[in-house]
Amino acid sequence: MLDIPKLLSQELTLQPKQVAAALELRADGGTIPFIARYRKEKTGEMDETQLRNLFDRFDYLLDLEERKETILKSIDEQKKLTPKLKKTIQECLSKTDLEDLYLPYKPRKRTRATIAKEKGLEPLAEWIKAKNNPDAKRVNLEKEAEKFLSKKLEVKTIQEALAGAADILAEEISEKAEYRQHIRELMLSEGTFASTIDEKKFPVGTTKFEMYRDYKFKVKDIQPHNMLAMRRGEAEGIVSFSVMYSEDYVHNFLETQESKSQIEAVRLFYSNMLKDAFDRLMKTTIISEVRLSKKEIADLESIKTFETNIREMLLSSPAGMKPTLGVDPGFRSGCKVAVMDETGKFSEYIAVFPHTSGEAQRENAKKVVQKLIEKYNIELIAIGNGTASRETDEFIAEALKGIKKKPVKVVVNESGASIYSASEVAIDEFPELDITVRGAISIGRRLQDPLAELVKIDPKSIGVGQYQHDVDQKLLKKKLEETVQSCVNFVGVDLNMASKELLSYVAGINASLAKSIVEYRNEKGAFKSRKELTKVPKFGPKAFEQAAGFLRIRNAKNPLDSSGVHPESYTLVEKILADVKLTFDEVMKNPVSLDKLDIKKYVTKTVGEPTLRDILAELKKPGRDPRAEFKYATFKDGIKELSDLKPGLELEGIVTNVANFGAFVDIGVHQDGLVHISQLADRYVEDAKTVVKVGQIVKVRVIEVNEQLKRIALSMRSQQSIATPAKKKVDAEPFKERSYSLEDLRAKFGKKGEEPKEVKKTK
Repeated sequence: MLDIPKLLSQELTLQPKQVAAALELRADGGTIPFIARYRKEKTGEMDETQLRNLFDRFDYLLDLEERKETILKSIDEQKKLTPKLKKTIQECLSKTDLEDLYLPYKPRKRTRATIAKEKGLEPLAEWIKAKNNPDAKRVNLEKEAEKFLSKKLEVKTIQEALAGAADILAEEISEKAEYRQHIRELMLSEGTFASTIDEKKFPVGTTKFEMYRDYKFKVKDIQPHNMLAMRRGEAEGIVSFSVMYSEDYVHNFLETQESKSQIEAVRLFYSNMLKDAFDRLMKTTIISEVRLSKKEIADLESIKTFETNIREMLLSSPAGMKPTLGVDPGFRSGCKVAVMDETGKFSEYIAVFPHTSGEAQRENAKKVVQKLIEKYNIELIAIGNGTASRETDEFIAEALKGIKKKPVKVVVNESGASIYSASEVAIDEFPELDITVRGAISIGRRLQDPLAELVKIDPKSIGVGQYQHDVDQKLLKKKLEETVQSCVNFVGVDLNMASKELLSYVAGINASLAKSIVEYRNEKGAFKSRKELTKVPKFGPKAFEQAAGFLRIRNAKNPLDSSGVHPESYTLVEKILADVKLTFDEVMKNPVSLDKLDIKKYVTKTVGEPTLRDILAELKKPGRDPRAEFKYATFKDGIKELSDLKPGLELEGIVTNVANFGAFVDIGVHQDGLVHISQLADRYVEDAKTVVKVGQIVKVRVIEVNEQLKRIALSMRSQQSIATPAKKKVDAEPFKERSYSLEDLRAKFGKKGEEPKEVKKTK
């Protein structure tokens, strides 16, 4: 069995004690946010990313070991487990390689080989294999095959006997793990994806997959979005694609490995048998494995991009908990306007119709909005960016002209708001309200605190993914939930204001416990201390340990309850404050008073310098929101539709999504524009995420508008360089079929124990 901790230490470049400590903490119920934040001494300051990589790889290897046990038991029961095979299986590090090793021993349905064995042809196959050596002098295959003719076993002709023997040998060859691995690696490194579209079914220009009509790209270099796009096109019955590779190389490789005889009849038998072994028994499955391998890589990359986008959106700057109007724009159905107070609590709702019923109705709508602003002392107005957004933005601007103390007006990304409105979460929160009202409330709350509101929506519905429905859904769900949990615990949660959905993402708290906390709060009133959490039903010591440091109680009797200092460190903080002869309030007013403190004198077996540094940082700025300062974009007046756009026009916009091929930007015309990765900067950009992020306010220039296809091409490059996109130097040599001579292959693969010779390539 593998020494998993040792292997993890080597693979992830971690100290063995770091690996052991992290695994022990998780086994003891530790969550990743808690371990990363409050157990730095034990793990050597491993961050969340390192911990997740460690735990994911540990789970993979653990599954691998369990599968090995099953396979070893199966082979042993067949009496075929040799010491060498056992050792090879035990040392295997890949699930794919493990299944290759198991393939010859895997229980299977009847095949041509098993039928041949039932006909008594296995001895003939073994005889031919024995004669396949350089020392064999005289061999008569037909004469030997004649011995196996049998009416009873239905072997009627010599050709049938030889064909049965070939089937037995072909299956044996096709199941050799080293051959399968070599051919798979050949396709991965030298192969080319080639896709086509049937012109008879789908004439040119009639599909959204036009670039894949005659598409070729090296397997090793294919981009995740291209791989997923081809698979989507295939799933929709439009695109067909497979892998191009050198079949001559494969056939010659197999002959080099297996064909040893100098006798022409045996060599011809082996040549035909090996071709059948590959074409019938190996090719389809290996190509499928190559496709799946690249799909898994594409999944990981796309999910990684999705995680980054979700993180940026969740950690968007909050405008603050202030009285807010949430406006869900609309033409015929009117604009739904909802009022939230400074705690996010819903106060009032009204619909206005400024766009469809004439000037009198518009003036009346202005007065209604003005009255709401004055009645509730509104400081923020959130306008959804959907249909009628720009028209509503202009209407609100007109209404604000009659207001002395003008609220801040912001256009908010409303992706997923409609899904939230119809969800069980929204129904449970506002059972008496209409769907449209819930949507307006959600838009307003997104401006107050994006994180608190967005956690109520399935992350997939927020609208920042790339081929999110094409990737591994189980893995996507896991990774997005991890991202949401990371963001929630990074920011911290107000215990007395948080919804049960937000609380459920706090380390150590599940949905059931979150519900209990809210029910206790509703019954007993606001929490006065973190310690009071222990009175909540089912909130035990482990949950308290994991969650307490991430929960904040504003204006608590003990000011540490509003900070990121964990209750287990309160005594230590009291000692530090006593030593510097300052109160908590005095430290807040004069944080530099802690700068000269020698933290080494407070180091113990359980508390080291990393934790002490964190404690001092919290004492200087207790409960500080780590999110960036709030900023918002201003869309250009008079630019509301695609028809208003002209090449060269410079605009301000908000990044709504980042993909491998570029970034989408909302410029206020109901259709996001695309800044292709080649237009993101004056320099070559390999990863769009290094230049832009979701929610970022950017300056863009229009370079092309296609009203028919509703496509907008934008650029963030400087004017002088926009005409010549920055490019990376690439190998422009097209795919070439390569074949290898049998002599070359014998030199490379035929002799064991020697240094491999260079293979000459012939075009």
